[in-house]
Amino acid sequence: MERIDVALIGAGRMGQIHGPHAAETPGLRLRYVVDARADAADALCRRTGATSATLAQALDDPSIKGVLICSPTDQHLAHALAALDAGKAVFCEKPIDLDLQKVVQARARFDRARFLLGFNRRFDPNFRALRQRLLAGQAGRLETLHLVNHDPAPPPPGFIPSSGGLFKDFTIHDLDLARWLLDEEPVQVYTAASCLVDPEIGRLGDVDTARTVLKTASGRLCVVSNTRRSGYGYDQRIEAFGSTGMIAVGNAQCDTVQTLDEGGVTGAAIQPGFAERYREAYRAQIHHFADVVHGRAEPLVGYADGIAALVLAEACAASARSGTVITL
Repeated sequence: MERIDVALIGAGRMGQIHGPHAAETPGLRLRYVVDARADAADALCRRTGATSATLAQALDDPSIKGVLICSPTDQHLAHALAALDAGKAVFCEKPIDLDLQKVVQARARFDRARFLLGFNRRFDPNFRALRQRLLAGQAGRLETLHLVNHDPAPPPPGFIPSSGGLFKDFTIHDLDLARWLLDEEPVQVYTAASCLVDPEIGRLGDVDTARTVLKTASGRLCVVSNTRRSGYGYDQRIEAFGSTGMIAVGNAQCDTVQTLDEGGVTGAAIQPGFAERYREAYRAQIHHFADVVHGRAEPLVGYADGIAALVLAEACAASARSGTVITL
């Protein structure tokens, strides 16, 4: 298979996930890593065989056909637009930007763009299997969803001011997942939120625990459970209730070995974090991006999905502040 050169912008936490996957994906070759921190860029280059470059060098190189954007959130939109303007296919980590109006104002520049947004949970094999069974009617007509998304431990306080807050940084994954599984747009949002995990998060103006109810025009309901601290691992579950039954995805354990004795049954812990739990989803996402770069596929998640998720995230925040239902 022909290998097409791509560049990675950002050698931080997400760049260290997506860069190696791009380097290993058939049909792609990670040519450049762009990061102002030379040590971070060089370390990732050593792992992947890429070369450190400036943004201008990467975008001006005609051999670069795709760009993966893993830069800090407040740089996503600028980097995405620069890459699109240079004629590249773009994969961009979520969200497109923290400012909804800035994203809306850029709409025309995303028209007909080859733009894949990083809502990785749509690529999780278990979640995809659940959706396929729902669409096949194996639980009858879908009526309600329950999404559980609990982090194992809170982030350091220094992360909070630039994160966009719980709803745009964290819950936004669930909001996209809800839209995808409900197969309808939510028209009402109600969120109750508190700071129960770390008082410093509250002092910084954010919340760390929330429950959200989404309602569609046909009456379907989705309850989203979020917390920054589970205390027992990365809790990722879905329950979909239909007119004739339920379809569920449970937590992924580190292994499936069990010990049975007079004290009961014990087994392995669930996966400790997002990198481990969604490893296959991240890999599948970059394989899909390779198909987009090669012209074999249209992006499965794009600009419109990013807008919709941001609208819902802002509705969650508004509802939490006001204590009222937000109608969209």
